[in-house]
Amino acid sequence: MYQKNPPLSPKDTMPTMYDLPSELIGESGLPDEFHCIQADLLTETCQPANYKSKEILLASDLNLYYDPLHPGWYKRPDWYMVLGVANTNQQQDLRLSYVVWQEGIAPFLVVELLSPGTEQEDLGQTLREVNKPPTKWEVYQNILRVPYYVIYDRYENNFRAFKINGTRYQAVALPDNRFWLQEIEMGLGLWQGSYQNTEGLWLRWYNADGWLPTLTEKAENERQQAEKERQRADKLAEYLRSLGVDPDTIIN
Repeated sequence: MYQKNPPLSPKDTMPTMYDLPSELIGESGLPDEFHCIQADLLTETCQPANYKSKEILLASDLNLYYDPLHPGWYKRPDWYMVLGVANTNQQQDLRLSYVVWQEGIAPFLVVELLSPGTEQEDLGQTLREVNKPPTKWEVYQNILRVPYYVIYDRYENNFRAFKINGTRYQAVALPDNRFWLQEIEMGLGLWQGSYQNTEGLWLRWYNADGWLPTLTEKAENERQQAEKERQRADKLAEYLRSLGVDPDTIIN
């Protein structure tokens, strides 16, 4: 077989998301109820002021393929964010997997939600087995060099954050259980409240003005604003009538 001259790029020769599975049937560790609800809350409240939605990928349990030399190796973060990547609003173009050598951009942030069976690997406390893929910590820190790595243990209400410093993750101090990310003008914090009819302590995005709203909260805010505007209009109409003016005859 002859090699083309010039050689084809990896994007032309390596597997794409269409060649790699989005999940393996029968694999353990698929998300439970908490993982699904928490991921939804992170996605709903993630609203960076300096990025458009079409420039951000927010993924939950989407296979992340990271090594072109071992294209079958992947991790499945509970939730992650990729900045500056082309996103889609068309169903037929939704990704089956996220393939780093195809996309050309590694995640900006990875969030892992601790489970009893994954805690040691998530925290970088397990050693890589011979002839086995690297651990999550090794992939995020050493291979992809994901700038920020967040871990939340709901059993202990323990929220931890790490930032790449040189070649290693360094733990970040979290005053008031809040973690500010200047690049996106938002932060992650622990919020006590009810989401999807479930009360608890949740990871949630905030900005300089406070907690960023969920879709339900946005709808309620819009309803309240519309009600205030209606009340102002009613008061104005009542005042005009007291002056002997029919408000219905006034043309705006």
